[in-house]
Amino acid sequence: MVKLEQLSARMPSVTVDELLKGFYPSPRFGSVSFASYRPDPAQPSQTTAVRAMEQFADSIKTPEPKGLRRLFAPKKPAVRSGFYLDGGFGVGKTHLLASLWHASPGPKAFGTFVEYTNLVGALSFRKTVEALSSYKLVCIDEFELDDPGDTVLMSRLMRELADAGVKLAATSNTLPGSLGEGRFAAVDFQREIQVLADQFEVVRIDGEDYRHRGLPTPPAPLSNSDLDSAMKAEFDGKTVAVDDFVTLVDHLAAVHPSRYRQLVDGIDGVVWRDVKTITEQSVALRFVVLADRLYDRDVPILASGVPLDSLFSPEMMAGGYLKKYYRAVSRLTALAREGQEQEVS
Repeated sequence: MVKLEQLSARMPSVTVDELLKGFYPSPRFGSVSFASYRPDPAQPSQTTAVRAMEQFADSIKTPEPKGLRRLFAPKKPAVRSGFYLDGGFGVGKTHLLASLWHASPGPKAFGTFVEYTNLVGALSFRKTVEALSSYKLVCIDEFELDDPGDTVLMSRLMRELADAGVKLAATSNTLPGSLGEGRFAAVDFQREIQVLADQFEVVRIDGEDYRHRGLPTPPAPLSNSDLDSAMKAEFDGKTVAVDDFVTLVDHLAAVHPSRYRQLVDGIDGVVWRDVKTITEQSVALRFVVLADRLYDRDVPILASGVPLDSLFSPEMMAGGYLKKYYRAVSRLTALAREGQEQEVS
């Protein structure tokens, strides 16, 4: 038996405390560590990144001495208040960032760039600063510079948190195949995040996108007539959200993106009927957030309609938000393969 639900029928209500409690690594990275990261011997920058982040973690665990103790304490290596890991999709940046979070004392927060901007939208800027200023560490995964407004917002938030003594760590991503050129490199970061640039240690990590090894295209969509039998075979005894794709897309506009984590709570799989290409930017950006939350929880996908690599229009895949859309397609492809071919994403 399959327990059926509909995401399009859910309207989660979340308190401020519940929102803040949601800022921790997803189950996918719930028990990772620096020791469990396996650097590629062909990519020495990966080993360098691990060592640099371990040093940064030590700086968080060991408070600076004060008063006379500061005068006579052994001089420690200089460590900046922020750490920035630059690299492509799937090279282990999130693994390392989550490892830093696990290795550091609390209170602490871990979330994506989009989750923090959504938090500000839900709470207000000032309340977000007040809530996070007492934290020892704030980790920001997938820092993005494709929206000037959000960039200014996050720059200001990070500046105020740094002034309050909060340690900051961030990662960025680039397009698949863009390593070495057209990348979001340190110079871009320093130009866009002017005030923070001198406070960040910027480390580059290279490597091949593991999600594209053997995953060049998503699995072929199922027919509507095959969805029910596939769902019963794949999700027997589990809770599955079955939605008409257009209805789900419309519903997302009524739920604040900061609540998408709660929207998919308790869901073991999703089934989408008649997936259609999204052509409206605001709709596409909301769907990217949903894709991230599904990937966080490793929720397999069964779908009919257009292939998932046609989810966003060609214009969007070549536009200003292309990094977001490439990431979403990569993640949804992995989840669809897990759902239809029993491959672990």
